[in-house]
Amino acid sequence: MLISFLPRQAIVAAALGLLAAASLPACKTRPAEGETAASGTAAADGETAAKPAPIDTIKIKMLAMRRDSLKADSIAKKNGQLPGAILPGHRIVAFYGNIRSKGMGILGREPKEQMFRKFAGVLKEWQAADPSIPVQPALHNVTITAQGSPGKDGKWRLMNSKATIEEVISWAREHHCILFLDVQPGHSTLPVELPKLEPYLKQPDIHLGIDPEFSLATMPGVRPNQRIGTLDAKDVNFTINFLARIVSENHLPPKVLTVHRFTRKMITNYKNIKLDPRVQVVMHMDGHGEPTLKKDSYHDYIQTEPVQYTGFKLFYEYDPKPAPHHMMTPSEILAQLTPKPLYIQYQ
Repeated sequence: MLISFLPRQAIVAAALGLLAAASLPACKTRPAEGETAASGTAAADGETAAKPAPIDTIKIKMLAMRRDSLKADSIAKKNGQLPGAILPGHRIVAFYGNIRSKGMGILGREPKEQMFRKFAGVLKEWQAADPSIPVQPALHNVTITAQGSPGKDGKWRLMNSKATIEEVISWAREHHCILFLDVQPGHSTLPVELPKLEPYLKQPDIHLGIDPEFSLATMPGVRPNQRIGTLDAKDVNFTINFLARIVSENHLPPKVLTVHRFTRKMITNYKNIKLDPRVQVVMHMDGHGEPTLKKDSYHDYIQTEPVQYTGFKLFYEYDPKPAPHHMMTPSEILAQLTPKPLYIQYQ
Protein backbone atom coordinates (compact mmCIF):
# COMPACT_ATOMS: atom_id res chain seq x y z
CA MET A 1 0.00 0.00 0.00
CA LEU A 2 1.59 3.25 1.20
CA ILE A 3 4.70 2.28 3.13
CA SER A 4 7.00 1.45 0.21
CA PHE A 5 7.52 5.12 -0.47
CA LEU A 6 10.21 6.79 -2.57
CA PRO A 7 11.00 9.85 -0.42
CA ARG A 8 12.52 13.08 -1.59
CA GLN A 9 16.30 13.17 -1.14
CA ALA A 10 16.54 15.94 1.40
CA ILE A 11 13.85 14.46 3.60
CA VAL A 12 15.21 10.96 3.27
CA ALA A 13 18.73 11.99 4.21
CA ALA A 14 17.58 13.69 7.36
CA ALA A 15 15.17 10.93 8.30
CA LEU A 16 17.61 8.10 7.70
CA GLY A 17 20.35 9.89 9.61
CA LEU A 18 18.09 10.27 12.62
CA LEU A 19 16.77 6.74 12.34
CA ALA A 20 20.27 5.32 12.11
CA ALA A 21 21.30 7.17 15.24
CA ALA A 22 18.24 5.86 17.02
CA SER A 23 18.47 2.22 15.98
CA LEU A 24 22.13 1.18 15.65
CA PRO A 25 23.77 -0.17 18.83
CA ALA A 26 26.91 1.50 20.10
CA CYS A 27 30.17 -0.20 19.07
CA LYS A 28 31.91 -2.03 21.90
CA THR A 29 35.62 -2.76 22.24
CA ARG A 30 36.94 -5.81 24.06
CA PRO A 31 39.15 -4.64 26.97
CA ALA A 32 42.90 -5.25 26.64
CA GLU A 33 44.56 -7.84 28.84
CA GLY A 34 44.84 -6.57 32.39
CA GLU A 35 42.11 -4.00 31.92
CA THR A 36 38.62 -4.11 33.36
CA ALA A 37 35.63 -3.32 31.22
CA ALA A 38 33.64 -0.41 32.62
CA SER A 39 29.94 0.10 32.12
CA GLY A 40 29.41 2.42 29.19
CA THR A 41 32.38 3.88 27.30
CA ALA A 42 35.65 4.25 29.24
CA ALA A 43 37.26 7.68 29.23
CA ALA A 44 40.96 8.54 29.51
CA ASP A 45 42.22 10.12 32.73
CA GLY A 46 40.97 13.69 33.01
CA GLU A 47 38.57 13.30 30.07
CA THR A 48 34.79 13.17 30.09
CA ALA A 49 32.98 10.77 27.79
CA ALA A 50 30.94 12.58 25.16
CA LYS A 51 27.21 12.16 25.68
CA PRO A 52 25.26 10.98 22.63
CA ALA A 53 23.04 13.60 21.05
CA PRO A 54 19.41 13.23 22.15
CA ILE A 55 17.10 11.62 19.62
CA ASP A 56 14.30 13.90 18.47
CA THR A 57 11.59 11.27 18.04
CA ILE A 58 8.95 13.89 17.24
CA LYS A 59 11.08 15.19 14.39
CA ILE A 60 11.56 11.65 13.07
CA LYS A 61 7.81 11.07 13.04
CA MET A 62 7.16 14.41 11.36
CA LEU A 63 9.70 13.65 8.66
CA ALA A 64 8.15 10.23 8.08
CA MET A 65 4.66 11.74 7.86
CA ARG A 66 5.90 14.35 5.40
CA ARG A 67 7.61 11.67 3.31
CA ASP A 68 4.47 9.53 3.25
CA SER A 69 2.28 12.52 2.43
CA LEU A 70 4.44 13.44 -0.56
CA LYS A 71 4.24 9.89 -1.87
CA ALA A 72 0.48 9.77 -1.34
CA ASP A 73 0.10 13.09 -3.16
CA SER A 74 2.08 11.80 -6.14
CA ILE A 75 -0.02 8.61 -6.39
CA ALA A 76 -3.28 10.55 -6.07
CA LYS A 77 -2.24 13.06 -8.76
CA LYS A 78 -1.35 10.24 -11.15
CA ASN A 79 -4.27 7.88 -10.49
CA GLY A 80 -6.96 10.20 -9.09
CA GLN A 81 -7.02 8.46 -5.69
CA LEU A 82 -5.15 5.94 -3.59
CA PRO A 83 -5.71 2.19 -3.94
CA GLY A 84 -8.69 0.96 -1.96
CA ALA A 85 -10.36 4.37 -1.61
CA ILE A 86 -14.11 4.08 -1.02
CA LEU A 87 -15.05 7.53 -2.32
CA PRO A 88 -16.11 8.72 -4.84
CA GLY A 89 -16.60 5.30 -6.43
CA HIS A 90 -19.24 4.25 -3.88
CA ARG A 91 -22.08 5.80 -1.95
CA ILE A 92 -21.89 4.95 1.75
CA VAL A 93 -25.28 4.32 3.39
CA ALA A 94 -25.13 3.99 7.17
CA PHE A 95 -27.38 3.18 10.12
CA TYR A 96 -26.41 5.34 13.13
CA GLY A 97 -26.78 4.96 16.88
CA ASN A 98 -25.34 2.86 19.67
CA ILE A 99 -26.03 -0.83 20.03
CA ARG A 100 -26.47 -0.38 23.80
CA SER A 101 -29.02 2.46 23.52
CA LYS A 102 -32.56 2.56 22.14
CA GLY A 103 -32.61 6.36 22.17
CA MET A 104 -29.60 7.28 20.04
CA GLY A 105 -30.68 5.99 16.66
CA ILE A 106 -31.92 3.13 14.52
CA LEU A 107 -28.71 1.24 15.35
CA GLY A 108 -29.74 -0.13 18.74
CA ARG A 109 -33.38 0.95 18.73
CA GLU A 110 -34.75 -2.23 17.17
CA PRO A 111 -33.80 -5.87 17.67
CA LYS A 112 -30.72 -6.74 15.65
CA GLU A 113 -32.25 -8.94 12.95
CA GLN A 114 -35.28 -6.68 12.53
CA MET A 115 -32.98 -3.70 12.10
CA PHE A 116 -30.85 -5.46 9.50
CA ARG A 117 -33.96 -6.43 7.50
CA LYS A 118 -34.94 -2.75 7.44
CA PHE A 119 -31.39 -1.82 6.48
CA ALA A 120 -31.42 -4.27 3.55
CA GLY A 121 -34.54 -2.55 2.22
CA VAL A 122 -32.92 0.90 2.52
CA LEU A 123 -29.83 -0.29 0.66
CA LYS A 124 -32.01 -1.59 -2.18
CA GLU A 125 -33.81 1.77 -2.38
CA TRP A 126 -30.53 3.63 -2.76
CA GLN A 127 -29.14 1.23 -5.33
CA ALA A 128 -32.35 1.52 -7.36
CA ALA A 129 -32.31 5.34 -7.11
CA ASP A 130 -28.77 5.53 -8.54
CA PRO A 131 -27.62 2.31 -10.24
CA SER A 132 -24.46 4.07 -11.49
CA ILE A 133 -22.75 4.02 -8.06
CA PRO A 134 -22.50 0.87 -5.94
CA VAL A 135 -23.76 1.21 -2.38
CA GLN A 136 -21.36 0.53 0.49
CA PRO A 137 -23.31 -0.40 3.66
CA ALA A 138 -22.01 0.95 6.97
CA LEU A 139 -22.78 1.00 10.67
CA HIS A 140 -22.02 4.22 12.53
CA ASN A 141 -21.69 3.57 16.27
CA VAL A 142 -21.32 6.43 18.77
CA THR A 143 -18.36 5.01 20.68
CA ILE A 144 -17.31 7.93 22.88
CA THR A 145 -20.56 9.55 23.98
CA ALA A 146 -21.29 12.89 25.65
CA GLN A 147 -22.93 12.35 29.05
CA GLY A 148 -25.45 14.09 31.27
CA SER A 149 -23.08 13.94 34.24
CA PRO A 150 -19.41 14.97 34.44
CA GLY A 151 -17.93 11.66 35.58
CA LYS A 152 -14.89 11.28 37.83
CA ASP A 153 -12.64 13.43 35.65
CA GLY A 154 -15.25 16.08 34.88
CA LYS A 155 -15.09 15.54 31.10
CA TRP A 156 -18.78 14.68 30.49
CA ARG A 157 -18.11 11.74 28.16
CA LEU A 158 -17.93 7.95 28.34
CA MET A 159 -16.33 5.37 26.05
CA ASN A 160 -18.03 2.10 25.15
CA SER A 161 -16.58 -1.00 26.74
CA LYS A 162 -14.24 -3.23 24.78
CA ALA A 163 -16.98 -5.86 24.66
CA THR A 164 -19.45 -3.40 23.11
CA ILE A 165 -16.97 -2.24 20.48
CA GLU A 166 -16.05 -5.80 19.58
CA GLU A 167 -19.73 -6.71 19.32
CA VAL A 168 -20.54 -3.90 16.90
CA ILE A 169 -17.46 -4.84 14.86
CA SER A 170 -18.84 -8.37 14.61
CA TRP A 171 -22.27 -7.04 13.55
CA ALA A 172 -20.66 -5.00 10.79
CA ARG A 173 -18.54 -7.82 9.45
CA GLU A 174 -21.37 -10.32 9.63
CA HIS A 175 -23.39 -8.08 7.30
CA HIS A 176 -20.51 -6.91 5.07
CA CYS A 177 -20.55 -3.36 6.42
CA ILE A 178 -17.74 -0.96 7.11
CA LEU A 179 -17.86 0.57 10.59
CA PHE A 180 -17.56 4.16 11.80
CA LEU A 181 -16.58 4.82 15.41
CA ASP A 182 -18.02 8.20 16.36
CA VAL A 183 -16.56 10.57 18.97
CA GLN A 184 -18.49 13.11 21.06
CA PRO A 185 -15.66 14.61 23.14
CA GLY A 186 -17.74 16.45 25.74
CA HIS A 187 -15.29 18.60 27.74
CA SER A 188 -12.35 16.47 26.66
CA THR A 189 -10.43 16.99 23.41
CA LEU A 190 -9.72 14.99 20.28
CA PRO A 191 -5.97 14.65 21.05
CA VAL A 192 -6.97 12.97 24.33
CA GLU A 193 -9.81 10.81 23.00
CA LEU A 194 -8.74 9.63 19.54
CA PRO A 195 -5.72 7.57 20.67
CA LYS A 196 -8.13 5.37 22.65
CA LEU A 197 -9.56 4.19 19.33
CA GLU A 198 -6.26 3.62 17.53
CA PRO A 199 -6.18 -0.17 18.09
CA TYR A 200 -9.50 -0.42 16.22
CA LEU A 201 -8.65 2.12 13.52
CA LYS A 202 -5.64 0.02 12.55
CA GLN A 203 -8.14 -2.35 10.96
CA PRO A 204 -8.94 -1.60 7.29
CA ASP A 205 -12.74 -1.69 7.58
CA ILE A 206 -13.04 0.71 10.53
CA HIS A 207 -13.38 4.47 10.00
CA LEU A 208 -14.02 7.55 12.14
CA GLY A 209 -16.60 10.24 12.85
CA ILE A 210 -16.22 13.39 14.97
CA ASP A 211 -19.12 15.43 16.30
CA PRO A 212 -18.62 19.16 16.97
CA GLU A 213 -22.13 19.42 18.44
CA PHE A 214 -20.82 17.70 21.58
CA SER A 215 -17.36 19.30 21.67
CA LEU A 216 -17.49 21.74 24.59
CA ALA A 217 -13.89 22.17 25.73
CA THR A 218 -14.05 25.87 24.80
CA MET A 219 -17.28 26.35 26.78
CA PRO A 220 -16.53 25.89 30.50
CA GLY A 221 -19.53 25.01 32.61
CA VAL A 222 -21.78 24.14 29.67
CA ARG A 223 -23.42 20.73 29.75
CA PRO A 224 -23.97 18.64 26.62
CA ASN A 225 -27.28 19.58 24.93
CA GLN A 226 -27.31 23.01 26.63
CA ARG A 227 -25.45 24.58 23.70
CA ILE A 228 -24.15 23.42 20.34
CA GLY A 229 -20.42 22.81 20.55
CA THR A 230 -17.68 23.64 18.09
CA LEU A 231 -14.47 22.44 16.47
CA ASP A 232 -11.95 24.46 14.51
CA ALA A 233 -10.06 23.58 11.34
CA LYS A 234 -7.04 22.84 13.52
CA ASP A 235 -9.03 20.08 15.26
CA VAL A 236 -10.07 18.57 11.94
CA ASN A 237 -6.47 18.80 10.73
CA PHE A 238 -5.26 17.01 13.86
CA THR A 239 -7.74 14.23 13.13
CA ILE A 240 -6.71 14.00 9.48
CA ASN A 241 -3.03 13.75 10.45
CA PHE A 242 -3.86 11.17 13.14
CA LEU A 243 -5.66 8.96 10.61
CA ALA A 244 -3.07 9.51 7.88
CA ARG A 245 -0.33 8.24 10.18
CA ILE A 246 -2.34 5.12 10.99
CA VAL A 247 -2.89 4.49 7.27
CA SER A 248 0.82 4.77 6.49
CA GLU A 249 2.08 2.77 9.46
CA ASN A 250 -0.35 -0.09 8.87
CA HIS A 251 -0.36 -0.27 5.05
CA LEU A 252 -4.08 0.56 4.91
CA PRO A 253 -6.37 1.97 2.24
CA PRO A 254 -7.60 5.52 2.89
CA LYS A 255 -9.77 6.16 5.92
CA VAL A 256 -13.10 7.97 5.69
CA LEU A 257 -13.66 10.76 8.23
CA THR A 258 -17.16 12.12 8.77
CA VAL A 259 -17.53 15.55 10.39
CA HIS A 260 -21.06 16.38 11.57
CA ARG A 261 -22.34 19.87 10.88
CA PHE A 262 -25.64 21.75 10.85
CA THR A 263 -24.62 25.28 11.94
CA ARG A 264 -21.87 27.60 10.76
CA LYS A 265 -20.15 27.82 14.15
CA MET A 266 -19.87 24.04 14.51
CA ILE A 267 -16.81 24.21 12.21
CA THR A 268 -14.76 27.39 12.25
CA ASN A 269 -12.14 28.39 9.65
CA TYR A 270 -13.18 25.61 7.28
CA LYS A 271 -10.93 27.07 4.54
CA ASN A 272 -7.92 26.10 6.66
CA ILE A 273 -8.73 22.38 6.58
CA LYS A 274 -5.80 20.66 4.85
CA LEU A 275 -6.67 17.53 2.92
CA ASP A 276 -4.53 14.41 2.66
CA PRO A 277 -5.13 11.61 0.11
CA ARG A 278 -4.90 9.07 2.94
CA VAL A 279 -8.08 10.47 4.53
CA GLN A 280 -11.37 11.14 2.74
CA VAL A 281 -13.28 13.92 4.52
CA VAL A 282 -17.08 13.97 4.49
CA MET A 283 -18.79 17.12 5.73
CA HIS A 284 -22.08 15.70 6.91
CA MET A 285 -25.31 17.71 7.18
CA ASP A 286 -26.59 16.41 10.50
CA GLY A 287 -29.75 18.44 11.09
CA HIS A 288 -33.35 17.23 11.32
CA GLY A 289 -36.60 18.87 10.26
CA GLU A 290 -38.87 19.25 7.28
CA PRO A 291 -37.35 18.92 3.79
CA THR A 292 -37.04 22.63 3.00
CA LEU A 293 -35.15 23.33 6.23
CA LYS A 294 -32.83 20.38 5.63
CA LYS A 295 -32.12 21.43 2.04
CA ASP A 296 -31.39 25.00 3.15
CA SER A 297 -28.96 23.77 5.82
CA TYR A 298 -27.21 21.55 3.29
CA HIS A 299 -26.85 24.52 0.95
CA ASP A 300 -25.62 26.96 3.62
CA TYR A 301 -23.19 24.79 5.60
CA ILE A 302 -22.15 22.05 3.18
CA GLN A 303 -22.51 23.23 -0.40
CA THR A 304 -21.34 26.84 0.05
CA GLU A 305 -18.48 25.91 2.40
CA PRO A 306 -17.03 22.92 0.52
CA VAL A 307 -14.26 20.76 1.93
CA GLN A 308 -14.19 17.46 0.01
CA TYR A 309 -17.13 15.01 0.01
CA THR A 310 -20.64 15.61 1.34
CA GLY A 311 -23.11 13.73 3.51
CA PHE A 312 -26.79 14.00 4.46
CA LYS A 313 -28.68 12.67 7.47
CA LEU A 314 -32.22 11.35 7.78
CA PHE A 315 -34.13 10.94 11.05
CA TYR A 316 -36.78 8.25 11.32
CA GLU A 317 -38.36 9.91 14.37
CA TYR A 318 -37.96 13.64 13.80
CA ASP A 319 -38.05 14.37 10.05
CA PRO A 320 -41.71 13.31 9.54
CA LYS A 321 -43.00 15.56 12.37
CA PRO A 322 -45.31 17.38 12.35
CA ALA A 323 -47.57 16.13 9.58
CA PRO A 324 -47.62 16.54 6.61
CA HIS A 325 -43.80 16.59 6.69
CA HIS A 326 -41.99 13.48 5.58
CA MET A 327 -38.57 11.90 5.55
CA MET A 328 -36.97 12.56 2.18
CA THR A 329 -36.62 9.63 -0.20
CA PRO A 330 -33.41 8.65 -2.02
CA SER A 331 -34.83 9.95 -5.29
CA GLU A 332 -35.72 13.32 -3.72
CA ILE A 333 -32.26 13.71 -2.21
CA LEU A 334 -30.50 12.93 -5.48
CA ALA A 335 -32.74 15.26 -7.46
CA GLN A 336 -32.74 18.20 -5.05
CA LEU A 337 -29.25 18.38 -3.50
CA THR A 338 -26.11 19.68 -5.18
CA PRO A 339 -23.63 18.09 -5.00
CA LYS A 340 -25.30 14.72 -4.63
CA PRO A 341 -24.16 13.38 -1.24
CA LEU A 342 -21.94 10.29 -1.21
CA TYR A 343 -22.57 9.55 2.47
CA ILE A 344 -26.12 8.97 3.70
CA GLN A 345 -26.88 8.35 7.36
CA TYR A 346 -30.13 7.20 8.98
CA GLN A 347 -30.79 7.89 12.66
